[in-house]
Amino acid sequence: MENNYHVPVLLQECIDGLNIKPDGVYVDVTFGGGGHSKEILSKLGKNGILIAFDQDPDAQRNRIDDPRFLFVDQNFAFLKNNLRLLGYKQVDGILADLGVSSHQFNEPERGFSTRFESSLDMRMDKQGKLTAADVLNTYTEEKLHRIFGIYGEVKNAKSLAKSVVTFRANQPIVTLADFKLAAAAHIPKGKENKYMAQVFQALRIEVNAEIDVLESFLLQSAEVLNTGGRLVVMSYHSLEDRPVKNFIAKGKIRGEADKDFFGNEEKPFKAITRKAVVADDEELERNSRARSAKLRIGEKL
Repeated sequence: MENNYHVPVLLQECIDGLNIKPDGVYVDVTFGGGGHSKEILSKLGKNGILIAFDQDPDAQRNRIDDPRFLFVDQNFAFLKNNLRLLGYKQVDGILADLGVSSHQFNEPERGFSTRFESSLDMRMDKQGKLTAADVLNTYTEEKLHRIFGIYGEVKNAKSLAKSVVTFRANQPIVTLADFKLAAAAHIPKGKENKYMAQVFQALRIEVNAEIDVLESFLLQSAEVLNTGGRLVVMSYHSLEDRPVKNFIAKGKIRGEADKDFFGNEEKPFKAITRKAVVADDEELERNSRARSAKLRIGEKL
């Protein structure tokens, strides 16, 4: 199953970025199909440990049968507490691949893809309460405008939000077909796929609180990494890349680095990569999902 589950993006670059010590403790916070995790395990000796996080029940079926492998079925927003529960206060490296796995896109009933007619779900954690349909049917026009505009970078976010609210007054928006009817007047001709992908991105980010989760994770990563430990984060759009870049460069999600009494910047990381690492032509040919991937690496000071 895992072979077509998700082809790991920038695999070698991620592994190199972690700078793995054979007896170290490493965390893969986005386990998915286990592609990155298997590679990390192959570099660990018998005393090394890999802890993997994934809240998606589908990912749990890919667990690796290895005494050095520990699995946490939680969202990585709860990184620090779960590591403590397992007895680890500090670790030597953390990897996060922030993309939605190909497997999730290929499961019609999950509602992540614009290719299938299905109900608008989009929950990464199937125990979660909020679905994309809930967002479309209950959020105010202002809130929808903000989500489409900020999370989806949809150009006509304001008029789209208005149409959604007008449409739902007569019938709820439950399926992809309902949404396409509600949005029909706003979908640009010839750019349907790109437009729907942006709207779906906005809904997915909102349903799963992805930006809040990422920010919480980044702050915790600085607390749990040993000195010299590596933070390796792969993102797929600017909303994710921006906080990652800022945090590695300045230790802050937004704004400038804190300074001590003498005016020296207090930063938890030094950037190992000045610019984001991107896929080469050969990988792009093998895996089109690598096209938007940006990899950043920080070392704990």
